[in-house]
Amino acid sequence: MKKVGLYFGTFNPIHIGHLIIANYMAEFSDMDEVWLMVTPHNPFKKKKTLLDDRHRYELVYRATEPYPKLKPSDAEFGLPQPSYTVHTLAHLEEKYPDIEFALIMGEDNLHHLHKWKNHDVILRRHDIFVYPRLHGQQTDARFDHHPRIKRLDAPVMELSSTFIREAIAKGKDIRPMLPHPVWQYIDEMNFYR
Repeated sequence: MKKVGLYFGTFNPIHIGHLIIANYMAEFSDMDEVWLMVTPHNPFKKKKTLLDDRHRYELVYRATEPYPKLKPSDAEFGLPQPSYTVHTLAHLEEKYPDIEFALIMGEDNLHHLHKWKNHDVILRRHDIFVYPRLHGQQTDARFDHHPRIKRLDAPVMELSSTFIREAIAKGKDIRPMLPHPVWQYIDEMNFYR
């Protein structure tokens, strides 16, 4: 059975930090592929600097195109908002019964897992691959030796999309932080300026 890791994010924009984590998971775990799940705009939140869903999907598509094990996904675009991970997983399992899905998250997200809708169902049915964060918080002790939680010694990436957006707005050259096709699209479309 094929195993796919789901890496959720707004990817506003996707940057090399995201790619490094996704690629590490695809190459150094038992996952066959990693799908970068572009999270749609939550209608209950202020939009601020969030690019349109399709533009963010296009950026992820361009960033992952050279990597056969990394795929962009807009699976949440058609689901009711706000999207809960447990509902997305149920939708994907129904659509792809021959794939085993796992979650990918940073240590900081694991800290809040107990607040997620039906987190117990997620943990019963899916592995969760956790990558370290520089400013890691103490995780809930009940997750320390959980058989479904797999901590990977992935590179620590402290690059943020917020930093990139703010730097672009200030006219800074941040090209090394973005995959080249992502930078080209942002530049062409005049995003974040």
